[in-house]
Amino acid sequence: MAAVLEKLKVLDLTSGVAGPMTTMLLGDNGADVTKIEPPGGDPARTEAGPQQLGYKVWQRGKRSAFLDLTKVDDKAVLLALAKTADILVESYAPGETEKLGIDYQTLSALNPRLIYCSITGYGRDNEHSHRPAIDALVQARSGLMFEQRGWPEGALNHMNGEPDPFPDLEIPQEDVQGAPRPGPLFVASQWPSLGAFFNASLGIAAALRARELTGKGQWVETSLLQGALAGAAGVWQRAEKIDVPGFDTWILNSKSSKGHFKAGDGRWLHNWVPNPRFILQASQGDTLNASPDLTVQNDPDRFGTGPEEILVMSHYQPLLAEAVAKFPVEDWIEAAATAEMTMQPVRSIEESLADPAFIEDGCATETSDAELGTIRTVGNAFNMSKTQGKPGAPAVKPGANTDEVKAEAAKIIADAKAGTAAANGKKIKAPLAGITVLDLGLAIAGPFGTQLLSDLGATVIKINGLYDMFWHRVHIAYMANRGKKSITLNLKDPRAMKILLDLVRQADVVQHNMRYDAAERLKIDYESLKQIKPDLIYCHTRGFERGVRAGLPGNDQTGACLSGIQFEDGGMGRDEQGVTGRPLWSFTSFGDTGNGFLSAIAICNAIYHRDRTGEGQFVDTSIINAALLNTSYAVARPNGEGFERPRIGGLQLGYSAAHRIYETGDGWICVAATRRPQRAALLETFGIPADAAADDAALAKAITDKLKTQSAQDAFAALDKAGVPVEIVDPEFSRKLHDNADFQKAKWVVSYPHPHVGKLDQIGLLFSLSDTPGVIQGRPLIVGEHTQEILAGMGYSEEQVKTMEEQFAIGFAGMPRMPPRPAASAAPQAPKPGMASMLEKEAKQ
Repeated sequence: MAAVLEKLKVLDLTSGVAGPMTTMLLGDNGADVTKIEPPGGDPARTEAGPQQLGYKVWQRGKRSAFLDLTKVDDKAVLLALAKTADILVESYAPGETEKLGIDYQTLSALNPRLIYCSITGYGRDNEHSHRPAIDALVQARSGLMFEQRGWPEGALNHMNGEPDPFPDLEIPQEDVQGAPRPGPLFVASQWPSLGAFFNASLGIAAALRARELTGKGQWVETSLLQGALAGAAGVWQRAEKIDVPGFDTWILNSKSSKGHFKAGDGRWLHNWVPNPRFILQASQGDTLNASPDLTVQNDPDRFGTGPEEILVMSHYQPLLAEAVAKFPVEDWIEAAATAEMTMQPVRSIEESLADPAFIEDGCATETSDAELGTIRTVGNAFNMSKTQGKPGAPAVKPGANTDEVKAEAAKIIADAKAGTAAANGKKIKAPLAGITVLDLGLAIAGPFGTQLLSDLGATVIKINGLYDMFWHRVHIAYMANRGKKSITLNLKDPRAMKILLDLVRQADVVQHNMRYDAAERLKIDYESLKQIKPDLIYCHTRGFERGVRAGLPGNDQTGACLSGIQFEDGGMGRDEQGVTGRPLWSFTSFGDTGNGFLSAIAICNAIYHRDRTGEGQFVDTSIINAALLNTSYAVARPNGEGFERPRIGGLQLGYSAAHRIYETGDGWICVAATRRPQRAALLETFGIPADAAADDAALAKAITDKLKTQSAQDAFAALDKAGVPVEIVDPEFSRKLHDNADFQKAKWVVSYPHPHVGKLDQIGLLFSLSDTPGVIQGRPLIVGEHTQEILAGMGYSEEQVKTMEEQFAIGFAGMPRMPPRPAASAAPQAPKPGMASMLEKEAKQ
């Protein structure tokens, strides 16, 4: 079975995180990748730093050639290779490729079929474009560091400049996440770079599909800033009417507990959303009761989404913490599996990679490295039933294939006819124009993936249930459901099921993230649906890997626990000034949304394959797959032991004195002086002797003392002038984001009127395509608003539709009445009743 990108040639001219990961993913799926690096090697993999171990992973399956592109002969080699390449990925600063003569315009003239992907710091032609493309600095400049724990007033209030609705609510530090100090947080996850990786990978997949129809390549562009926008898509929304019932939520509030509890053995676990009924009843005896009474509908002990629920949460947190502390982590995890609770242990990346279930699934893999020996790393990002890829061979030494690559270029130069010409093809407006997708997804992970497909021009029909309006009122749901049509179907009714199956016959793709056994019971699993649509592309995404956890409820939080994200981002690997780190669930993570990206990439690849062969297939991925990509900067021995690498500490300030955030007299700055000349400039600026750099803690204190008396602006100006990579940690960036004319023009931010919340501002396109641009097809859906339109298009009469609506087989937007829920026993008295949970679907993902 050939991998989906078999025989494609890729040139990798990238450095850092996003580019190497993008080309790794292409290589894992069959492409022949050649890394072009400067003589001596890419500094990001040859110098010590947080990325160094990652290069053991990201360079797998690639050849490496040294080329000095400032020299005529070496540049000629690259130009020759570009003539026959399919994809080129580069991460130069804007304008640098033009100076070198290897820009898109030059290379596309040589090879019109070339897909040329640029990953910059901030994109072209805006006020930020020439700032350093360093992940920590992008997090600082964009204010993403403030989003890691959120704001005391909550995300929507902050974006609108509204005050804290509960100013008198004081929560003990031990009940909330984040370092025990005010200010922004420096986390280990390089979220802007990871977002740029997901953006670039999807952009390339979309461009490949477009090329199959048009015969032409194009320019794909994204940036670390757009990666940050992707991560903050849920929190960086702005609405005119945030007081609409059900819209705002307590979840993204810095004062709310986040479901972290220390168990009786001193280890941490995460239960999200916390279920008081389960924890309190299960822990009442001397042993855990894995099956307490959880049958009550509208359970008063479960948390709802309204902002006032933070008060309920604050009441329960100490009670839950006391209960969890009675038993060890493994007992809780076993009980939670029985009770189908979203609960998992917080563990390190190295522990994660030692998990045999990950190896068995293939989402982690074992390989032999020339320097480190046998190591475990991230494995396959997604699975394809007909065109499965596999992780490439271990990374070679820098420059190992220089002679071989130059010989290939010489043959191309000698062959005057070598190269590719654009084929005559169709004209299309968007990469997925004409593709119909049925979205049966729940919560975020499934729907976010299909929203990405909508932004690429697909017609996405969301199959909603009769009770979905509760979830879809919450602003978190808005981030994953724009540009879709919504039909409400009660799939337990045969008439509704017939409608769904008739839609399947007209569709190209079916996507969902319900538990697969539920799909089998409904007879909407892949084997059933391909009987009526043989060339169907069917995508299923899960919370966990395939195996013993596959049937458990999973979400962003459980994936971040199991993979090591929360451990690393909380600084749990290094005590700092007597502070021990605690788990941190980042509000900008790529668990749910990373799963969505991977599903969209896999679907685009499957469409590309079907265009060439007529063959559909089953594709799948999971939150764990995405989470392991997010932690791929680390590797481990098979027994779970790690290797020396930089770690942030419990105060979440950074990696070292030269790569961290500092508080000034009136704000915070971030420095990233990771190379010797930069470090020397940092010391010189502050008048610190060079020999002081030997003691990192002492150096950090010396710089801290210097900055206490300076303003952030003055410190920035001095360091920037000296050539030290630096940014001010900007708390206001997000509030100005939607008013930025450059971002509006590029459609990085979009606005539309919404019937419920008025003017709605959201994050827009996450990458650009020069020839077949993406398109924002409309505001977030209202449940059932297109039911009548879709049924009319299928030939249903008004009378048939009315009858089905009256009998609750279907539903419309704003249904005046709802079908009764099944009868349930009365709820026992709660210590302090909260609202009925509207997040049940997320927990059942």
